[in-house]
Amino acid sequence: MIRQISVFVENQPGSMMNVTSALSEEHVNIRAISTFDTPEFGIMRLVVDDPVRAKESLTRKGFVTRISEVIGAELKDEKGNLNQMLKILADGQINVNYIYSFVIREEKAPVMVFSTDDFDKAQKVLRASNVKLVEEEEL
Repeated sequence: MIRQISVFVENQPGSMMNVTSALSEEHVNIRAISTFDTPEFGIMRLVVDDPVRAKESLTRKGFVTRISEVIGAELKDEKGNLNQMLKILADGQINVNYIYSFVIREEKAPVMVFSTDDFDKAQKVLRASNVKLVEEEEL
């Protein structure tokens, strides 16, 4: 499992930069990021090298944050691999709440990060289909 930090930010100029600046000041490395926005606020989802330190730092600066678990699946950079992973999950009756990827891993395959309501079942069906799951310490 990978721990992800979600940060709620106002939808205004500089709000995301305030988050990344706070993390930079704490020497927290951002490895993946995904954002979602509405007219009033945004949610930044980040995979970082130290989620606890990131949460503590951002909370001290007044940000609303949450740490949650997500699954990281390593996929070869080949056509159809994402579709194949999603088919495995669909065949296992596993819903994917959201998904994003990151590829900044020296000499390693890209990782698809996703959230689901049934982590244990998702990991079981993916492993049974020989999908390599990535643990936090492998990032």
